[in-house]
Amino acid sequence: MRAGESTSLPIYVGNGVWIGAAALILPGAVIGSGTVIAAGAVVTGRCDENSLYGGVPARKIRDLTDE
Repeated sequence: MRAGESTSLPIYVGNGVWIGAAALILPGAVIGSGTVIAAGAVVTGRCDENSLYGGVPARKIRDLTDE
């Protein structure tokens, strides 16, 4: 009761996603295909496709597309 009301939302993880050790994916997160989540990152929302995300909260570090 002290922690508040529980939240139950789906998590979407696209194809070819890499998730580093101890990363935390919160309810309602959407991770696009080909994305890399760094170790220890906390994903709270939407992550673009083919990108690198890291930090607390996770933020886009760079694109992973071939140039």
